[in-house]
Amino acid sequence: MIDRYSHPEISAIWELENKFKIWTDIEIYACEARANRGEVPKEDLETIKQKAKFNVDEILEIESKVHHDVIAYLTNLNSYIGPAGRHVHFGLTSSDVGDTALCVQMVQAMDLLIQRTETLLQTTKEKAKEYKDLPCIGRSHGIHAEPMTLGLKFALFYAEMTRNLERMKDARTQIAVGKLSGAVGTYSNIDLEIEEYVLTKLGLTVDPIATQVISRDRHAFYMSVLGVVAASLDRMATEIRLLQKTEGREVEEPFAKGQKGSSAMPHKRNPVVCERISGISRVIRSNVNVGLQNVGLWHERDISHSSAERIVLPDSTIALDYILEKMNFVLKGLHVYPDATERTLNVTRGLIFSQKVLLWLIEKGGITREDAYLIVQENAMAVWADQSKNLRDLLKQDPRCSAILKESDLNEIFQIKPYLERIPLIFKRLGIID
Repeated sequence: MIDRYSHPEISAIWELENKFKIWTDIEIYACEARANRGEVPKEDLETIKQKAKFNVDEILEIESKVHHDVIAYLTNLNSYIGPAGRHVHFGLTSSDVGDTALCVQMVQAMDLLIQRTETLLQTTKEKAKEYKDLPCIGRSHGIHAEPMTLGLKFALFYAEMTRNLERMKDARTQIAVGKLSGAVGTYSNIDLEIEEYVLTKLGLTVDPIATQVISRDRHAFYMSVLGVVAASLDRMATEIRLLQKTEGREVEEPFAKGQKGSSAMPHKRNPVVCERISGISRVIRSNVNVGLQNVGLWHERDISHSSAERIVLPDSTIALDYILEKMNFVLKGLHVYPDATERTLNVTRGLIFSQKVLLWLIEKGGITREDAYLIVQENAMAVWADQSKNLRDLLKQDPRCSAILKESDLNEIFQIKPYLERIPLIFKRLGIID
């Protein structure tokens, strides 16, 4: 991932220095396990532990000649260890080290992403509580529907991200495995006891069955979860972008003092951070398909997955870390304009109360739903057609309606408060309020 959209902590996980450090840990732990079984002399083990080190530049130089990263690494490692290095990598295949280390990196990355998500969840919860009672218009198909509250929008995001947090934990569990089972997963030259020792030291569990590699359905699920989280962030960002449109300007992402919105138009205050979140989300979601394509490897392994994973795993985790942080930034500094939410509620001049009118006509007038619907729709269409008209006045003038609904009925119908009465129950159900 380019530096522009990267944070140092998660980027460091995917640096060669960290990867080779994990490889070294695996090789040392395997030697420890064999020493515990009497297969490696204690003095050789001590030499290995004391002298084991590597140099990234030297590894890359060797790899340019041998065209095999693990062999290049082992050559470099053993150049520092000396004769005791004959015990290193004994009975292992390249993927025992590389695949297991990759899972460690994926766990490390997910741990950071989980932390980011927990922070965002707390912010979203705070915003839901802050605006729990602020009325705004709810929309379907982009068209005004019925009143709700701005806090309910945040509550929806909170619930979605809560589910995402559980998905992320599940993905972590599924990828927190390793294998040291040899060339085709048969333990032909290594004992299961060694595998269990190494993986325990790494904080992983044993993959019950593997080939030369860990099956890529685990990685595909991990990638899919990243995609779902990214999609949720896009949804949140898109909602803010839509609410920030000039026509309504109900909310607005932070705009710093001295910030510029356009090279041509000095007045512009654009939702550029939310747009960035939406754009980067598309990259992450596109990478999910690569993870799915990697599942179908040939027989006990081919290497077609490797080149793709070297791109999509770092890029996707780094990018998601970035947009999680940016969404938290947006919500923390979000500008909310109550006057605008109130003004927007009145834009359609009473049309948002049409369902209430419909139900009252059915219940109080004893007429069929079809007849009641016709009465309300005819008057509603007249309001759409003439901006000087409002639904309440037209209903009072319609004898079919006025014969059923009195002025006091209309007073009760055309009130926003009843639409919001049950919202606290939703908040309680979500655990946002007691």
